[in-house]
Amino acid sequence: MTLAQSAEISPTVASYVAFFLGVYIAAHIVVRQVAPYADGALLPLTATLTGLGLIVNYRLDSGDGRRQALWVVIGVVVFAATLILLRHDYRVLESYRYLFGVAAVALLFLPALPLIGERVNGVRLWVHVGPLQFQPGELAKIFLILFLAGYLREKREVLAQGRLKDFGPLLAIWGAAMLVIVQTADLGSALLNFGIFLAMIYVATGRALFVAVGIGLFVGGATLLYQALDRVQERVTIWLHPWTDERVYCALNGKLEFRQDCASYQLVKSLYSIANGGVAGTGLGEGTFTAPDGAELIPALRTDFIYSAIAQEIGLIGAAALLLLYMLFVVRGMRISLRADDGFSKLLAAGLTFGFALQTFIIVGGVLRIVPLTGITLPFVSYGGSSIVANFLLLAGLLLVSNRANAPKP
Repeated sequence: MTLAQSAEISPTVASYVAFFLGVYIAAHIVVRQVAPYADGALLPLTATLTGLGLIVNYRLDSGDGRRQALWVVIGVVVFAATLILLRHDYRVLESYRYLFGVAAVALLFLPALPLIGERVNGVRLWVHVGPLQFQPGELAKIFLILFLAGYLREKREVLAQGRLKDFGPLLAIWGAAMLVIVQTADLGSALLNFGIFLAMIYVATGRALFVAVGIGLFVGGATLLYQALDRVQERVTIWLHPWTDERVYCALNGKLEFRQDCASYQLVKSLYSIANGGVAGTGLGEGTFTAPDGAELIPALRTDFIYSAIAQEIGLIGAAALLLLYMLFVVRGMRISLRADDGFSKLLAAGLTFGFALQTFIIVGGVLRIVPLTGITLPFVSYGGSSIVANFLLLAGLLLVSNRANAPKP
């Protein structure tokens, strides 16, 4: 990137690269000491994804790039600390399953509180306490998976028999989480957590009927939300009809505008960015993301739409390679789940991996107009400290399960 921008590699950049190489070597040493039998591919895959994220974020905004670098270091520290603290037996977390469930709901509720909750673009996702700003939904996702893994491991046999009373605590925690998410208008997290819920129910019980009923409930709930919430109607309309040949009412300025110049401006500009990349891309540092006056062509480019920036600069080939990295991560995660020899570990690995996969699909699918656009991040790549730290916790969980599954049995 620096070669493309300045035709030289300065000592500062060289030291920057050496520092992050050192960070991941240190992380690798911790893994080899604490979890020597863990999957050997996940940490290098994570290093590659975070490396690409750092490059793109620094290219788009050097200040954000430096802040993202700090969050990656914090994430690696949290990752190492988690491995060390839970090295003896992470299954102790199962004993606190209800605490994790309540904590997940509480975290999701925080953005709705006055004074600390912050609304951005019509959605309450953020909590602002002094200089600290974070997105509690990212950590709530991990806590919800821990609750589901613990509860479903305990009740999997009776749940498979379809006894309604055993669904009570499960539906109570899940329903509270969904209500809070809808109240804060965070529909991306609602879809993500609902998908995780259905996937883990299926893994625990093997009953496809439960998934079919869940999908039916989702369709019914989505229809009600579409009729009740203007925000949902707007997202669906943007998804189905981003361009108009005639001017329509624009809620942003109260005038008649083409939809591509108003509500769907962000999505349309993102699609143009991807198209501009072609097969091979414009080259790192050579993409066009600002107008001649310096204004951003794609709002929220470093968070929701970073995939479109990547697709423009490294083209279809590079964007497909990025998706293959995510697919490799998911395959290794599901393999860990299959190899796990106890119910809690199997469900935990499956939930963490499916959550990672579904989050990637939702954000990339939204940018590519496969599904309606929702405001969640691309794991390890998008700008955002909360997402980086939460995904490093996810990685630590998978490595702990993998180490136990692969360790020689006495």
